[in-house]
Amino acid sequence: MSDFRCNVTNLRVPVAALCLAVTAGSAPLQADTAAERLAQSATVLKEIMAAPDKGIPSDLLKAAQCVVIVPGLKKVGLVVGGKYGRGFLVCRNPDTSAWGAPAALRIEGGSFGFQIGASETDVIMLLMDQRSVKGILNSRFTLGGDAEVAAGPVGRSGTAQTDATMNAKILSYSRSRGVFAGLALSGATLRQDLDENHELYGRKLSTKEIVAGQVAPPAAASELIDLLRNYSQR
Repeated sequence: MSDFRCNVTNLRVPVAALCLAVTAGSAPLQADTAAERLAQSATVLKEIMAAPDKGIPSDLLKAAQCVVIVPGLKKVGLVVGGKYGRGFLVCRNPDTSAWGAPAALRIEGGSFGFQIGASETDVIMLLMDQRSVKGILNSRFTLGGDAEVAAGPVGRSGTAQTDATMNAKILSYSRSRGVFAGLALSGATLRQDLDENHELYGRKLSTKEIVAGQVAPPAAASELIDLLRNYSQR
């Protein structure tokens, strides 16, 4: 995958440009099935959390209501550019706090002024309050429009960060070329992926139905759920 530079030339565009001018980390770049994307999501989380001085602070992961993982978010640019990826939303059961079944999501967003090129990166978002959870359960949710999004802090602990960051409803991160950092992800939309849910569960379940606990997690999600449970207990 070729590298390129991001050049935003039109500031009037309503969708904030996400500048991801580097290739993804060590997780596989290609995943053709929902099960493969779940495995890829687990790999992304495991590799990021293996570096406690640079990964997601464990106290923030413990406090998160839901986690969104999008492995290999793609961005292309040819005058008019765009970003697109498929990932998963995993939420805690409000009664038991246990991590539930994953719901498939698509992330989409447009941009203008990019130079010709393409890239992939891994994206992780932490939803820190129930209002953000309720918003993302809608069929379409705009980052930065329906809830405040901030670049998440990295390191052993997030409790010493500024009030502005800690008051954000969604904390977002990206990893490219092995470098993991907070990402000011805004303007993109998250949509439920009914086709992917059908592949996982045998019927076109909505995000709300899955998060409500109406289905058991598929076998392909076991590693991801186990990782979330283990990292949340540290």
